[in-house]
Amino acid sequence: MEDQEKKNIVIVAMTGHMLLDFAGPADVFNAANKILELKGIPPGYEVRVVSPKKDKRVTNSAGIELKCANCAMEINTPIDTLLIAGSNDIQNLDNPDYNDFYTWLASINKRTRRIGSVCAGAFVLAKAGILNGIRATTHWDRSDLLKKNYPLVKVDSNPFYINDRNIYTSGGVSSGIDLALALVEEDYGKNIALQVARRLVFYLNRPGFQVQFGNLLPAYGEDNIAERLRQWLIERLHEPLDNVRLADYSNMSPRNFTRVFYKQTGISPAKYVEKLRVEAARKYLEDTHISLEQIAKKCGLGGLVSMRRTFLRHLMVTPSDYRSAFKTSLADLIS
Repeated sequence: MEDQEKKNIVIVAMTGHMLLDFAGPADVFNAANKILELKGIPPGYEVRVVSPKKDKRVTNSAGIELKCANCAMEINTPIDTLLIAGSNDIQNLDNPDYNDFYTWLASINKRTRRIGSVCAGAFVLAKAGILNGIRATTHWDRSDLLKKNYPLVKVDSNPFYINDRNIYTSGGVSSGIDLALALVEEDYGKNIALQVARRLVFYLNRPGFQVQFGNLLPAYGEDNIAERLRQWLIERLHEPLDNVRLADYSNMSPRNFTRVFYKQTGISPAKYVEKLRVEAARKYLEDTHISLEQIAKKCGLGGLVSMRRTFLRHLMVTPSDYRSAFKTSLADLIS
């Protein structure tokens, strides 16, 4: 089968990326090629990693410089799938060096069957206007910034990847592998995609959501009322912590305390305490072998049923499943 009959996959490696941003998806498509060849199923993929700049050089987040065979603007053959791979250098996306690339991207978007992003590559698509009105995701730690900078994008930081029309976006780094496997399954079916996943020792459909990896509470400034209360609350999570008690500690009336707290944090005191309790429980689950019953009691989450419901609401996973996924490899030494 001739190369031009293969599905042309172009992965743009933005400056500041992690190697896995583009290497993960590239390995998925190349592994699929091997399996397709063994089964005699044409045509497979032609995978190219390109630079967004004319000098064809890209420097990743570890300082490794890549010399790509092509820059994106040199690609004049039909593109089946275009992926923008990451960029920790979000503040530099307005660099004039990218002007030609954005012009090319706006044009190629109309001639590409599928276009997607890995991790912070969503910022590139958003800047080009490709994500306007589109439901999209990015790394959980960058989702608020994406919402702020590009309000027309319907940001959802929970899934590992999202497909809206012909636009595919994925979350943090390894989610690019999830996305690439989904694209292989779309092209060649579940059986081929499953064999690729097995070859890479990866899930075909990874359980869980990105929300499990992120912090439930943002870092508030020192003058924020929540930050002033944090340590006091952490030491008393096993005790009743209603608004009256918090207001009394803050030397404020309950009504004024609730008003000020919501104004400074955007959430109610009760919701803040609940999230603080879940964060504390997560640490116990990650670092110790303490029983679920003890953790629920220590963190003020009630019994097992109550803790389970709270975890599902905030992290979309049960406490026992969270422990299985995130417990430290040193747990036996710590507890």
